[in-house]
Amino acid sequence: MTDKLTVRPAGPGDASDICGLLNAVDVIEIGRPETDLGTVEADLNHPEVDLATDSWVALQGGRLVAYALVWADSGPGRIDGDHYVLPGHGDAALRLLRLMEARARAMAAGAGPGARLRIQLNAKPTLDLTLLTGRGYRSVRRYQVMTRPLAPAADPAPGPAPAPPEGLTLRDCAADEADRRRAHALVEETFAAHFGHAHRTYEAWLDHLDARALDWSLVWIASLPGRGDVAVLLSRDDRTSMGWISHLGVTADLRGRGIGGHLLRHGFAVYAARGRDTLGLGVDVLNESGALALYEAHGMGLHYAVDTWELPLHSQG
Repeated sequence: MTDKLTVRPAGPGDASDICGLLNAVDVIEIGRPETDLGTVEADLNHPEVDLATDSWVALQGGRLVAYALVWADSGPGRIDGDHYVLPGHGDAALRLLRLMEARARAMAAGAGPGARLRIQLNAKPTLDLTLLTGRGYRSVRRYQVMTRPLAPAADPAPGPAPAPPEGLTLRDCAADEADRRRAHALVEETFAAHFGHAHRTYEAWLDHLDARALDWSLVWIASLPGRGDVAVLLSRDDRTSMGWISHLGVTADLRGRGIGGHLLRHGFAVYAARGRDTLGLGVDVLNESGALALYEAHGMGLHYAVDTWELPLHSQG
């Protein structure tokens, strides 16, 4: 007899089991576990998430086989979601998709015809993609997670490394709250035209990135004489698997001048000196700023690909 499928909201006490599920999915999709418990706990404690209505776990025979979460901190009409399932559990996958969609429609009520639910999945996911296409989802964007091995000492990038503009200086954001707000402003400015970017106030940005847990000495602002602050690199060292660059942005008028490459090489050197053997980031493959080419030129290579899937949220389903 097949064990009955049980679905209920997630709770803070489920964090360890959810982390185990996500790592089991990681092993299947990318070959090794890369999810940290702190990341799961941050998601479950996000101030914009009500676990009673916005999260679900599916259990079969007492084993956690699927998990889903939805949230709405990216502007009116856009609901984001996570969906993870072990292979062979299509019933659980479909049940959670239906619950996500119903909740997303309620969250987007009144937002108009542009309302949509977005989820990101590995390009070769454990989820059966026919469940998505059959329900009206379409793939709208691909991202690459890129990594680069680091040497144990200061690490110059391979290949040509153009010198940055004369007078360029870097400062971190460890000491001054004003610099943290300036880093936020630079992220908003330099990513404004990027696909999927959502404008957030400073406080909402801190919540979205769990930025209150950041080591702000690993966030740098680049400045030029007479031009002021022109670029930002936001990184974090709280992942077990690798150091991580979450944002690297240069103002549009100064792109192609070596500033982004200089910040990237600075990050390589700092993380190598901290004892890290890998630094990673995610990049939109259609990014018009040339970010993908920049990272490739500095020795970063494909770790795995992620697709963004989108479902229009018609009010009647």
